[in-house]
Amino acid sequence: MADPIREAIRDRALSAGFDAVGFAEASLGAEARAGIGEFIARGYHGDMGWLASTAQRRGDPRALWPEARSVVVLGMSYAPDEDPLAITRRSERGAVSVYARGRDYHDIVKRRLKALARFIAARWPGELKVFVDTAPVMEKPLAEQAGIGWQGKHTNLVSRQFGSWLFLGEILLSVELPADAPETDHCGHCRACLDICPTKAFPAPYRLDARRCISYLTIEHPGSIPEPLREAIGNRVYGCDDCQLACPWNKYAQRAQLPDFDVRNGLDSATLVELFGWSEDEFRQRHAGSSILRIGYLRWLRNLAVALGNAPAAPEVLMALRARADHPSELVREHVAWALQRQRRQESPLSRNAGEGRG
Repeated sequence: MADPIREAIRDRALSAGFDAVGFAEASLGAEARAGIGEFIARGYHGDMGWLASTAQRRGDPRALWPEARSVVVLGMSYAPDEDPLAITRRSERGAVSVYARGRDYHDIVKRRLKALARFIAARWPGELKVFVDTAPVMEKPLAEQAGIGWQGKHTNLVSRQFGSWLFLGEILLSVELPADAPETDHCGHCRACLDICPTKAFPAPYRLDARRCISYLTIEHPGSIPEPLREAIGNRVYGCDDCQLACPWNKYAQRAQLPDFDVRNGLDSATLVELFGWSEDEFRQRHAGSSILRIGYLRWLRNLAVALGNAPAAPEVLMALRARADHPSELVREHVAWALQRQRRQESPLSRNAGEGRG
């Protein structure tokens, strides 16, 4: 017989804009704990020291909050209605990961999570806590336990109904509710996500070396992008979706319900030269309310410089790069110098000689 509390929470969550709802016990198995331990031991986390410092709490929701007994896991679809890989073939434009093209999902998901939490707190006794991915919670293993999806070979969560386009959030409850049956792995022999990765960031199925991942390099990594990986980055200026886009389960995903995740500021059509020309004020104004703002202006320019180095040779590209060649930031200057060198190699001898003769 259906549990009335669970069903009331599920109905409320779906009416509030969530697309997937599942319930799990507030604990994680030994496999999940071992997985994060191995990830850190191998150094796959790179500069993300916060992953190592919170590993013990991540491995057990009750280490984070001892009173936790149940977890409500919620998913919100951000599936696009077009092929995001198409822009990676338009090398004069900047490719931005689908999740970052609209409003910051942290704000969208957390607002609805808090509203759902108020609904729960007003009707049933017990404490609760709300989490989005800024907290040390292993969301994907919990979502797998709650029956929402499974962690694919690319380590992202995959749902048979929503593909891999789900933002996740959790509400930890001090009351015990019946758990859903865990989802099983449906990857089979497929390895499309592993084979498409431009930087070969998967040393094995279900293993990600973040230090080679374009999302890590363009978002989390604060320093110089390793030269051997720059060419493979192509025109990806914030994140990368290739491994998700290769997944055949995404063909079942329906377009996101919420307009908050629609593309803003022409990020699907702006040229690299346009984006590179933004001042710091423009960067802040145009990305207000966007998760892109978190990388800061200098990393934005760094990423764009790499993409311009990979762009087809054009006078406007050289002009844009030369305008930033003496930028005050050493980080920006280094990547601009690399991009200029790449661009000059593409110039014909005739155009190069003509350029050298200019005053």
